Formats: sequence, C-alpha cells, structure tokens
Amino acid sequence: MTSVADSPSFEPNVLNRSIAVQTFDLRKVYRTGFWLNQKIVSLKSCSLTVYQGETFGLLGPNGAGKTTLLKLLLGILRSSSGQGFLLGQPLGDRAVKQRIGYLPENPYFYDFLTGWEFLQMAAGIFQIPASVQRQRLPQLLELVGMSQAVARKKQMRQYSKGMLQRIGMAQALINEPELVFLDEPMSGLDPLGRYQMREIILSLQAQGKTIFFNSHVLSEVEQICDRIAILAKGELICNGSLTQLLGSADTYQVKGRGGNSNDLNQWVANIEFEPDGSWRGQLKAEPDDFLANLRCIGAQLISMKLSRLSLEEFFLTQLGQRKIESSSNQLQKL
Repeated sequence: MTSVADSPSFEPNVLNRSIAVQTFDLRKVYRTGFWLNQKIVSLKSCSLTVYQGETFGLLGPNGAGKTTLLKLLLGILRSSSGQGFLLGQPLGDRAVKQRIGYLPENPYFYDFLTGWEFLQMAAGIFQIPASVQRQRLPQLLELVGMSQAVARKKQMRQYSKGMLQRIGMAQALINEPELVFLDEPMSGLDPLGRYQMREIILSLQAQGKTIFFNSHVLSEVEQICDRIAILAKGELICNGSLTQLLGSADTYQVKGRGGNSNDLNQWVANIEFEPDGSWRGQLKAEPDDFLANLRCIGAQLISMKLSRLSLEEFFLTQLGQRKIESSSNQLQKL
C-alpha cells in the first residue's frame, strides 16, 4: 500500500510553489446517543498539502469522510483536534472566505429566482458593485455555457440538473476566488454534462486557479488532477501525484505464481492475489533485476507487459488492501 508516510514529502515541480491548503492531524469526532455518550470518528488524523495552482482530487467510497474534510476546510464544521490553514490563514478565518469559492454536492437554489437574479444575490453578498456585476455575470455565464436569455428569463425550478450545476459553478466563481472547492461536481450529470463540467474545470486550471474537489468519477479525475488523495473510513491512505501512485508510462505489469508476500513486496507494488494462487501487480524494479531474482524468491513469471494502472484499478486495489489489513488487525485482537 502507498501510505502517506511512504509518499515523498515534495516533488520537483512544487518546490517553489506556495501552499494553498495544509492540514496537520485534522480529526473530527461526532457524539451521538441520548446522553451524547457514543462517539463516531468521521475523520482520523488527516495531514495533507495542496499547492497553489494545482488541481487536487479527493477520492473515497461513500462515508469515507470526504465531505466532512471539505466542510472542516471551509469552516462549516469545527475540528475535534488538529489544525489547518487556507491561503496561509487558520481554518475559519473570515477574511479568507472572500478569496474562496464553493460548489456543494447538493446545493439549495431559490426555485422562483432566475439564474441571473440568483447570481446578482450572490454578488451582493460579496458586495460586488453593480457596475462590476454587469460585466462579470455575462462572462461567468459564457464560461459555464449558459445563455444570458435563459438565465434572465427562466426560473431555476425549471432548470435541469446540468443547468443547476452550471449556475452553481457560476456562483462559486462570482468573487473571482483564488481557491475553488467542488463537492462532487460531476454528480448526476450525463456524459455531455460531465464533459462540459470537465471543460470548465480545465479553463479554471488555465487561469491558474487552485481547485480542490471530491469525485466518484475516477476517469474524469485521472484526466484533470495533478495530485490525488484517497480516504477510507476517515483515514488518508495514500497521497501523491498520478505518476507517483500509478507509475510512469514505462511501468510494467507483471503476473506470476509462487513466492511469499514479503519477498514479492520488495519487487512488486500493489500486489493482488487471485483465487487460483497467482498474483499480479506493478513492477517497481528494473525488469532484468526482477527476472534474475525470481528463482531466488521461489516465484514463477506468467506474464509481463508494459502498461500503467488506471486510477480505477489503483483505487480498488488500495481499498481491497485496506480491507484485508483491517480484517487481519481484528483477528489479531481476538
């Protein structure tokens, strides 16, 4: 497993970049029950760094703690312990909120307002002058692919899911934020809607915005993100660039039989064992060295091909290994 501790603490392309988001052992515990005497740990000691100008994807199954982390960063929730910073200021700093944008997973819109009226209301909250609004609103609508005529005349209760996502994205950008948080921006969209949302995010990348988003659509994340992290049951289990986690274009996928996991782990990453006793994974050494040592570790090679794991394959492998480790730890306690 690629753990946070195993991941390099820096990469060459981020050495001289400012930090947009940083957390240290951030933790959130909810109390439930009649006497509030039961504890539910939603987030465990989360430490991560997001650099300015990069697109960072947070992945994980339902209930992993992704939205909890997002709400802690935005100051919607207070952490139980740990600390974090946005744009150099502590979480919850009111001045920083002027510099960030946010699109929730299930935003609430005023049904009887038009999209234009809703954007005017959002602009008013940020005290944006009317003269600036007259220029900015048409620009935002063009960016998100919505016509001014529809935005001015049609009430939002008549909007499709895709239209609501577009107007939601426009309000997230109304204050020209430096840092944009998107919670499941592809959720509920058809393939065309996902494509359009991806194009919007890519245009924000081109403007140098820092983007932090959660998503279940792994194919889109793989195309968009510079770096990713995976949460499982509130714990950050891996964190790094796609090249670090998935391997470079000259990565070899190997399949074999025999050997033991301790010996194999020295040569092969992300090992999966099949029911028939074979195994497969990602080669992390020179092919010649690996082949020369196969007999020494009592293993036999079935196949070796040049390829790179997809993000979906890596994601499922990480969760599968986590499940195995969790089951092993529980058995040891019995």
